[in-house]
Amino acid sequence: MEFAIETQNLRKSYRDKEAVRGVTLSVRAGKVLGVLGPNGAGKTTTVRMLATLLVPDGGFARVAGFDVATEAREVRRRIGLAGQYAAVDELLTGRENLVLLGTLLHLGRRRAAARAGELLARFDLTDTADRPLKTYSGGMRRRLDLAACIVAQPSVLFLDEPSTGLDPASRLSLWATIRGLVDEGMTVLLTTQYLEEADSLADDIAVIASGQVIAEGTPEQLKRKVGQERLELTVAAQADIAPALRALDSLGGAQPAVDRDKGVIGLQLDSGIGGIATVSAALASAGVTVTDFGIRRPTLDDVFLNLTGQEATAH
Repeated sequence: MEFAIETQNLRKSYRDKEAVRGVTLSVRAGKVLGVLGPNGAGKTTTVRMLATLLVPDGGFARVAGFDVATEAREVRRRIGLAGQYAAVDELLTGRENLVLLGTLLHLGRRRAAARAGELLARFDLTDTADRPLKTYSGGMRRRLDLAACIVAQPSVLFLDEPSTGLDPASRLSLWATIRGLVDEGMTVLLTTQYLEEADSLADDIAVIASGQVIAEGTPEQLKRKVGQERLELTVAAQADIAPALRALDSLGGAQPAVDRDKGVIGLQLDSGIGGIATVSAALASAGVTVTDFGIRRPTLDDVFLNLTGQEATAH
C-alpha cells in the first residue's frame, strides 16, 4: 500500500459554517505528515473525520485502504488516536489503564497484561506502573496516552497536537518515542502548533487555512518557497548604519532590511560564501565596525507567516 491515508475534496459543515472545504491529502505508508494551520483552520475536524468520529459531508477518505464512511469498523481496527489531552483514567494506575484497554479490545486478560508490561517498559513507565495516574507528571501522562493508542498495534496513528502543555524536556522525549514508532513502520498524521515539532518529525507538511490545503511539500521545499538564505549583520553603533547601507548599495542586489533599534541589517544572499566575503570587504572599506555576522535560513515560522499572514502560536 503506497498511501496509508488518502483524501479527496473532503468537506464538513456545522450548521452554516463550512469547517473543512475540500481537503485533499495523501500520506505515504510509514511516513509522517505534519498538518499546520492557525486555530480554527479545520485541522482537528479533518482528523476526526479520518478517525471515523465525524461523517464527512462530501468527498472521500481512505485510511489503511478502507473508506472512512462505508468501512468505518475496518478503519477503527487499524488506527490509534491521541488528542490534545490524555484520555486515560486518573483513578487507575498506569498498568491498570493499559490492561483495561487491552481487555476491552478483546486481547484476553493474560495477553492484555503482557501487552501492558511490554508498553510500560517501552515508554519508560515500569517504575511508576503501579502508581495512581493522578501522581503522574504531564509528560508521563502523555507517554501513557500514546502507549494506550498502540495497545492494538495500529498501522496508522493520528496525533492531534500531542505535546500541548508539555515542558521542553518532556516534548523531546515524546518526539523520540514517535520517531521510534515510525522507524517500525507506523504511519503518523500529526497536527501541531509547534513548528519545530513539525520540522523535527514530519517527512511532508500540509498547511491548512480556512478549511483548505494552501501549501504542501517537504519542510525544505516549503522553506525554499519563502526565500533564500539571508545574511544578518549587527553594526557597532547606529552611526554605522548609514555608511553600511551605502556600502551595500554599491554592491547592487535587493534592498537590505534594517532594524535601526537593534542595529541589524539583513540582505538576501545570492552567492553563498563568496557573497559574505564581498559584503565583509565592502563594509571594512567603508570603515564600518561589525559586531556580529550570521546566516539566517528560512524556518517553518517564516513559511507559516508567509502563507497564513499569522504568527504561529504555541499553547
